[in-house]
Parts: sequence; structure tokens; C-alpha cells
Amino acid sequence: MPLSRWSGVGALIALALVVLLAVPGEARVRAGRTGTITTAAAPSAALGENIAYNLYLPYGYAKGTDRYPVLYLLHGRGDTMQAWTRVKDTLDAMIRTRRIPPLIAVMPDAPWSERGSWYVDSRYTGSDLPGRPVETALTRDLVAHVDATYRTAPIRQARMVGGYSMGGSGALRFALAHQDLFGSAIVLSPAVYTPLPPGDSSTRDYGAYGQGGEKFADKVYEESNYPALLPKLDQDLPVRLFVAVGDDEYANPDPADAQHDLDFESAALYNAARRSPAISAQLRVLDGGHDWSVWAPAFEQAMAELGPGLSVTPPAGLPAPLYGTAAQDWAGGVAAHADGSLTTGFAASGPVGGQPYAGRLDAVLVRGGANGWTRQLGTAADERLYGVAALPDGGVLAAGYTKGDLDGHHAGNTTDDAFVVRLDAKGAVRWLTQFGAPGVADRLYGLAAAPDGGAYVAGYTKGALDGANSGDKDALVARLSADGAVSWVRQYGGVGEDKAYGVASDGTNLYVTGSATSALPGTTALGGLDGWLAAYDVTGARKWATTVGGTGDDRLNAVTVTTAGLAVATGGIGGDLVAAAYTGAGKPRWQATVATPAADEGAAVVPLTGGAVALAGYTRGRVGVVAGAADILTVRLDGKGKQQAAAQLGTARDDGVDPFSEVNLYAAATPSGQVAVSGLTYGTPTGGQAPGNGDVFTTTIDPATGLPTAKG
Repeated sequence: MPLSRWSGVGALIALALVVLLAVPGEARVRAGRTGTITTAAAPSAALGENIAYNLYLPYGYAKGTDRYPVLYLLHGRGDTMQAWTRVKDTLDAMIRTRRIPPLIAVMPDAPWSERGSWYVDSRYTGSDLPGRPVETALTRDLVAHVDATYRTAPIRQARMVGGYSMGGSGALRFALAHQDLFGSAIVLSPAVYTPLPPGDSSTRDYGAYGQGGEKFADKVYEESNYPALLPKLDQDLPVRLFVAVGDDEYANPDPADAQHDLDFESAALYNAARRSPAISAQLRVLDGGHDWSVWAPAFEQAMAELGPGLSVTPPAGLPAPLYGTAAQDWAGGVAAHADGSLTTGFAASGPVGGQPYAGRLDAVLVRGGANGWTRQLGTAADERLYGVAALPDGGVLAAGYTKGDLDGHHAGNTTDDAFVVRLDAKGAVRWLTQFGAPGVADRLYGLAAAPDGGAYVAGYTKGALDGANSGDKDALVARLSADGAVSWVRQYGGVGEDKAYGVASDGTNLYVTGSATSALPGTTALGGLDGWLAAYDVTGARKWATTVGGTGDDRLNAVTVTTAGLAVATGGIGGDLVAAAYTGAGKPRWQATVATPAADEGAAVVPLTGGAVALAGYTRGRVGVVAGAADILTVRLDGKGKQQAAAQLGTARDDGVDPFSEVNLYAAATPSGQVAVSGLTYGTPTGGQAPGNGDVFTTTIDPATGLPTAKG
């Protein structure tokens, strides 16, 4: 009989063979540390009868009070709830070795439509196989029963659904059609076909996709299948899919139906799913056919990938409201004032707070608190902010670049010019200074307030502001006086492209960080893009410089001076977040790394009491509870670089990075000892709405936990 027609029939035979041939291995769990499997039943109002299920409870469940995530496992056509009991040893071993958190597994029996229900609500009314609302029964009645009966966490982050063959089709359907319930799905050899099943497929025989007296209706099938579900997915409820299939699946002898072989269909599913912004998908092709020689190892691989993401705690979100417009906006800095208020800087693609809009991107500053205000600055060209700093008099500095005539003294300018603006405590502009080499790009990426109310800034120039340009771009460092005059400019570069991103001062030394594509004066090239840290005195004389990184692409994005007098820089080395501390004389003190298998990078660093620092960056991995794609990563290090806390927060979409995965995130220490963080987000805040297309959040973080305390 063609395998596409039995779609799971015979799995019990395969089970017996595998059990007979199984050899005890390293995954065996020592006696007394195993979970238990029992049989139970859930009442179903939808069916008018009970749903039988096997229940796996992890070791220690009976004696504890903890809540657990739940894994729902759907069997194939013709099989029973006994089929999935074979994964007990795998679950025991993975929990014991902490590859996955302890969890509950529910294995429902699906006897309806003579075990060919396909886990959907059937509309077939024939007397031979009367249609039953199986999907409703399992996703609503069974899930509600499990949450009411066992110590679960009734959130989607704590639920995963898996299945093989017909069960793989059901798991896919449940994850896509019920995003509110399930956050991830294991889809093994799924019996899904597009646009319609082949003529000999058993999906046509059992009434699952029927309508009235017709056992199979094309329209019903197409409405239920994943191509119809993908465009409707909510990006704020992300789904993680693990799809696996055997390389020896049944091959249909009809050449016209070759594309319906399950290896073809699984690849088609994966390629469609990975294009959805609501889905993170993986595909594995294993050696074997439509049986447990594929499903057993694929299940373990899937649990290793998806299991650690199960969480009984919901992710920490970003607070509402967001700053921005309906078009693209960019974060530009945050400053914390002595009165407890925050000033958020950003670039906006439209008017903000009733301010006049000049065109394209305008620079915007918004101060919160009882005496808050909004100030929008712009030309018909682009303006971007890359730093905001508080002043002792309650005023604020901001820096960035303009492509226009922002200060009224650069008529006809069409290339990037650096600018710095000083506003008083009421938001009035005290001065605005625009400078740069004519006809080439000059940008500022770093800002620090000087003691006299002036500014230190860092960025790059393609021109000659301080002698000849050394290469494509030179890093620049400049000092502006309290009245906005440019006191001095220093260029620092090699033969390649060099940029400065961060700047900080302790009153004696000025520290600057950046990236370089070749050796800078006084340093040694390490390979690829190098991060660097340099120290200057207050007159602009460079005292020392060093490179930080490896043979790949690395950079240092920000720097601060701790209460113990160390210069601490942060950025990314080899795809991991790094922080490095140096003395005022340039001696390295310590280096700390926060690493996940995915990309991590530091974007901001602020001093805390006792020589500690707080870092803000982003991660695409898992440090705490995953919120979405790129999450905000917060880290506290003590005065010796030892990690004291780490957390992640964010929305279901990218936070803290732009579409090019460049960091767009800022932080500042508040007078109360908290950390203000502001950055770019493409998601929806907690308890609010997103203006759209990239907006700006501001929140305060408790450095002891790394999690939000209140909105900005």
C-alpha cells in the first residue's frame, strides 16, 4: 500500500521493531530520576465525550509547587496515543542533563473519523464517518482542561505542539491557526500538500476536509492549509517551527505527483514559512523514511532547538508609549536629568508634538516630566541624532549630522555635516554649530558633555579637518566650547575606513572608541574590522591607543568612565557582546563576554556605584526569556568585570537594531541609580500601539535585575 495513503499506519509495527533493536546508550537516565506516564481523560463540550490522553509528568512534579510548560504531541493517522510514549526516555534524559526545562507532555488520542481526522473541524455529514470538531476540542477543551488540572503556565510561551505525519499536519495547523495558544511547533514528515493532495492521498478518504455529503472539498482543504494561514499571521505572536523529513520518504510513482513527495512538500513548507515575518523556521533532512528512524532523532533535535525557549514567565516587553511617526524613525539618544525627567532624542519622518516638520528626517528632542517639551529641528534634507547628554543647568546637548543648512550658515550644503545643539531647560535653542569639510561626508556618532557646558564629540570625516586625510574615512574627535565654538578637531585614521562611535571624559582624559579596517597609528591590526580605544588629554593630544578584537569583524560602540576611574568600552567581538576595561595609562584590567550561539553586541555602557557598569545591547539568542527576533540585552558587571545580572526584553520583532543589524540603542545613568535605555523598535509596546514602521522606545532598567522598572 502506498505510504501516502497510510500516513502513519504501521507505526506500531515500527515501534515494536525499534524497541526490540534498541540498545541502551548514554541517554539512559539513572533509576529514580525519571518521569511518569499515566492515562487520563478530559471532558469536551465540543465533542460531547471525553478526550483520552497519556500524560508525562517530569521527575519531581508530585513533590514540588513549580509551574511547567506543556508539550502537546499528536499521533499519525491510524495510530493511537501510545505512539508518543516512546519519547519518554528522551525527555527524561534531556531534562536531567538540562538541555530542556522540565515539562509536561500531553499525548491525546484521536480516534475520530476512523483515526483520520487530520486534527481539523470536519464539515462532512456522511453517516459512515460523521465529522467531528476535533480542532476545537483539542485546542480549546483539552488545553483548558490541562491548564485547570495541572501546574502549567497558561501562556503561549509555555506551550509547544508537535506531531508526525497526520500529526505533523495537525501541529502545523494548530501553531498557525492558534497563535494565541502555541509559540512553537515540531512538524515531522508533515502530511501537507500544496495546492491540493495527490489523487491517492488518504487526506481525501476520511471526511476531514469534507463538505456536506462530499468527503473531500478542494475549497475546504485550501482554506485549512498553510498557504492560506501564513498571510494572516500576527507578527506580534511569533511562531518557531522545526520541520524535519526523511530522505527516503515514499516516492509517488506518478511523475505528475512527484512534487507531493513529503521531502518536496516539507521543503516547500519551510521555504514558505521562512518568508513570513511571524515565523522563525528550521528544516532538517534525516536519513530514513516515514517512520521512527526519522521521527525519534528529529524529535530530539527539535527539542534541543525549541525546548530551551519554553518559559513559564512571559517576556519582558517595552513600555508604551513609543515616540515616532507612521513612517521610519530612528533612535538618537537619551539623557537623564537631576529632576528625574528624561530627554529622548530621535530622527522623525514627520511632525511630532505639533512641531513644524521640515522634511525627510528631522532631529527631535522630547523631554518628559511635569515641565516637558518637544523641539524639532530640520531642513528639507536628512537630519539624524546620535547622542543626547544632560547638562548641570537642566539643559541638554544633542549631536548628529545634517545634509542641509541647519544652522543658517551653510547655504547650498548637500553632503553630511556634523552638528551639535545646546538647548536650555525649557527647550529653547541656545546655540547650534554645524561644521565639516565642504563637499564630503562628516558625521558625529558620539557625544559627551564637557564640564563648562560645551561638548566632546566623535565620529568620522572624509575630508581634511586636521591635516591630510589618511584614507577613505578618518575618525574625528572634537571639542566645542560652552558657546558652541569648535575649539579643536583631531583626525585619527589609517589607510582604510575608520570611525569613532563613542566618547567619554573624566575631566583629565578623553576616551574614544570605534572601528578600523586597517592599523591605526600606534596600534596593530588584528584582522578584519578591529575595535579600538584611544585616550586623549583635554587639549586633544593622543596619549595611547589599542585595538580590541580577533581575526573577524569587531567594533567598540561606546565607552564610559567608572567611579573607580577605569575606562570601560563595549561592542562586539566575534559575534558576542564584549566589555573591556583599561586604566588611564592604557593598561588592560579585565575583559568580559556575554555569548549566545546567535549574534550579540554591546551598544551602550554607563557607570554604576562601586565601580560597576551596566551594559545595553542586543541579542538574537537566549539570555533570559526570549521576546522576539533581536531583543534588548542588559548586563550588569561589577568593578572587576564579573557578571552580576543579565536579562533580555523587547517585542516580537527586532529591537535595538536597524534593518542592517546595526545597533541603534542608547543608555544613561539616572540620579536614582537606574539606567535609562532608548532605542529603535519595530514591534508593539506593552499596553499600547506602535506608530509604525520603526519607532523609538524609552524605559528605565533596574541594574540589579536588568529588567524594566517604569516607562520613560
